[in-house]
Amino acid sequence: MEADLFELGGKTYRSRLIVGTGKYRDFAQTREAIDASGAEIVTVAVRRVNITRPGDDNLLDHLDLDRITILPNTAGCYTASEAIRTARLAREAGVGSLLKLEVIGDDKTLFPDVPATIEAARVLVDEGFTVLPYINDDPIAAKRLEEIGCAAVMPLAAPIGSGLGIRNPYNIRIILEQSRVPVIVDAGVGTASDAAVAMELGCDAVLLNTAIAGAEDPVLMAEAMRLGVEAGRKAFRAGRIPRKLYATASSPLEGVIR
Repeated sequence: MEADLFELGGKTYRSRLIVGTGKYRDFAQTREAIDASGAEIVTVAVRRVNITRPGDDNLLDHLDLDRITILPNTAGCYTASEAIRTARLAREAGVGSLLKLEVIGDDKTLFPDVPATIEAARVLVDEGFTVLPYINDDPIAAKRLEEIGCAAVMPLAAPIGSGLGIRNPYNIRIILEQSRVPVIVDAGVGTASDAAVAMELGCDAVLLNTAIAGAEDPVLMAEAMRLGVEAGRKAFRAGRIPRKLYATASSPLEGVIR
């Protein structure tokens, strides 16, 4: 079977599961869960992890950087200027130009500030960053960010860390229909079936953190998420049967003796 590769920022990947690095017991558990997930892209919060302070205990020292692409993110930023400054800091630290852009608009819901995200994206794309913006499940925002030059769009499934799964699959479908860049569901996935649903809709990848790190057995959940993403992607490629109101016999009726 032809390899089903995922392209992002000029590189190709086999895994369509992107995982975060927060909330684990320690760096050893983080590494074990990432390995079990099969993820080839790992997102790291620039402002919350020691990736820019040489000499401190560093998460990156515990990861297989020959296999993994680091995706720095601007988590914890509440203004466009904060996000831009954080992105520049990550690039100066040698992490690269691939960036998850996150500008939070509200402490309670952690929903993104879409106008600030668009403002920051415009500046960062002009500066040569490969920008992956975290947004609401808003088709108009997704379209505007694609027009700016973002390399993907990342609509939330539900609030960050909520585990509610995809609350509005219809908006996600609209975003998928109109987008010419990868669509990555980001935030709200709670278990493997949620990841499978996202992939069955046609999403290019799923990004998650809390669903693995907060599980009773993070390593086992990481493996479950890997299998959920793989199953959902295969189901999407296979093409599901149409939904029908009434039954259709599994066995042919021709030649049946009555």
